[in-house]
Amino acid sequence: MHPTHRWITTPLTPALLRGALDVERTAHGLLPHRLLAAARAQNTDGQLAMAEAQPSGVRLAFRTRATAVELDTLPTKRVYVGAPPRPDGVYDLLVDGHPTDRATASGGNTLTIDMTTGTTEHRPGPPGTVRFGGLPDRAKTVEIWLPHNETTELVALRTDAPVEPAPNPGRKVWLHHGSSISHGSDAASPSTTWPALAAALGGVELINLGLGGSALLDPFTARAMRDTPADLISVKIGINLVNADLMRLRAFTPAVHGFLDTLREGHPTTPLLVVSPILCPIHEDTPGPCAFDFSALGAGQLRFRAAGDPAETAAGKLTLNVIRAELSRIVEQRAADDPHLHYLDGRELYGEADYAELPLPDDLHPDAATHRRIGERFAELAFAADGPLTPGTSRG
Repeated sequence: MHPTHRWITTPLTPALLRGALDVERTAHGLLPHRLLAAARAQNTDGQLAMAEAQPSGVRLAFRTRATAVELDTLPTKRVYVGAPPRPDGVYDLLVDGHPTDRATASGGNTLTIDMTTGTTEHRPGPPGTVRFGGLPDRAKTVEIWLPHNETTELVALRTDAPVEPAPNPGRKVWLHHGSSISHGSDAASPSTTWPALAAALGGVELINLGLGGSALLDPFTARAMRDTPADLISVKIGINLVNADLMRLRAFTPAVHGFLDTLREGHPTTPLLVVSPILCPIHEDTPGPCAFDFSALGAGQLRFRAAGDPAETAAGKLTLNVIRAELSRIVEQRAADDPHLHYLDGRELYGEADYAELPLPDDLHPDAATHRRIGERFAELAFAADGPLTPGTSRG
């Protein structure tokens, strides 16, 4: 702790958090979750368990006159055997909605993943401290956005002035579900993932259920969204279903209908936008599964390749073009009885011209500049005055 400050320790409670659907009390503190306990109880997949516990879009939000803030956290850092080291997770500081500072935390647990064998090793480590100083000496709303790609247990919050939970901002709540791209893979920081950027531009309050590798039309995810209060909803469907080679067209169509039916049980007239995949050349016309490119891994690069056979689309295997055509058809069919349901072709967010200028570095995920472009495009297309997710007065 800094010796010149008289620190006040504020108990960490769910009232200080935004963007989490659930909070678990651990031996160390609070662990935000992005799926409800009922959904987690039905999940048996380690990838989804890891993704939902990574707090993409989750932030501490409080009012204070403090000029200095310290947050003790216990992160879980991932190490991929043979791949370049991953950077530490980033914490973004916003003051009255404006990006102000950025920091990282040392220490933490380590999860070592061997992609050639599929094995993992977990090693415990000590908590670290994130420090922010030089904040303006006035009443203000402070937000600390937690690392979008690093499981983060919150241990202690210290400030040099009292803290109280930030009031409801009165903005519409936007609930979004998607893949690792929506989760924020390869974004520069948690407040610069494309959904976070789009939310800021659209003036809406984000709940991000982008789940890396796990946008798979799981019924428990649909029920979690059904039971979450929201004013605006979007679901980005497709790339993970191809990646995982999870189902064929015969199963895909009723699964999409079932997912949308479940959302409508809790949100019968809420504006609902179905978004198809952005451009990903390796899977446009080649089915999954998606595999690691071990030749690139040997050279210290993390890249992906499509391991399916294009001829198998005739037997119902999914490609991105197959999924786009079917999603468009499904939405058109349902919209006859559901005027609040809309469709957006993901290539309007990132298409061939964008790929020529900003290619996907690992052939699958956008980089930081592309996240910004997608966020700006989504805000322009979805949150415009005549867009399908028009912001305005909150549901309260």
